[in-house]
Amino acid sequence: MNITKITENYIESHPSVKDCLKRKLINYSQLSRQIMKDGSLKSSDFDAVLIAARRYFRKLSKSSAAEDKVRSLLSHSRIEIKNRVAVVVIDKHIFTDDLLELERKIKKSRSVFYAIEGTDAITIITSATFLDDIRSSFRSSLIKVWKELALVVISSPEEIEETPGVFSYLSSLLSDRGINVLETMSCWSETLFIVAEKDIAKVLEALKFS
Repeated sequence: MNITKITENYIESHPSVKDCLKRKLINYSQLSRQIMKDGSLKSSDFDAVLIAARRYFRKLSKSSAAEDKVRSLLSHSRIEIKNRVAVVVIDKHIFTDDLLELERKIKKSRSVFYAIEGTDAITIITSATFLDDIRSSFRSSLIKVWKELALVVISSPEEIEETPGVFSYLSSLLSDRGINVLETMSCWSETLFIVAEKDIAKVLEALKFS
């Protein structure tokens, strides 16, 4: 692996270093020595590592401009959180009519209902109120059930569809605060995350865009 790749991989695998580099808080000489030490490089590689680190900063500067655009867009977004949400995974080989009947019942009550179809299973996201109905209808097909969850809905301007990096930016905001995202999806200008109810306060703190 060449020195440029070693340098970039080191920075990418150390988010705190990458963040300081982006904010111009890095001593390049010290960073280069640390990369050489961890990468078992020779002392003669110092200049090459230093140059690679500076080049990587220029690359980050371009991504920072794109990030500013994302933040500007998200500052006009609306956040809605619904608690007492459950996620249920069922075997895909079920009677479709049973699933449609469940969907009709839940939507008739104006409750949350999303169904994500995979290769072997279907994930249902809905209010925990309907867990008994789901267990009754799909008892033999249940694979996994999660409770005490919250649905985070971020409604953004339509430009979100044409703005690259929004999803990865949102994901990084949550992961940087140790928030586990159980499920995620998007629909038109809405981005949805499923997180634990206990993390709601941290989610609201993370998603302050103004």
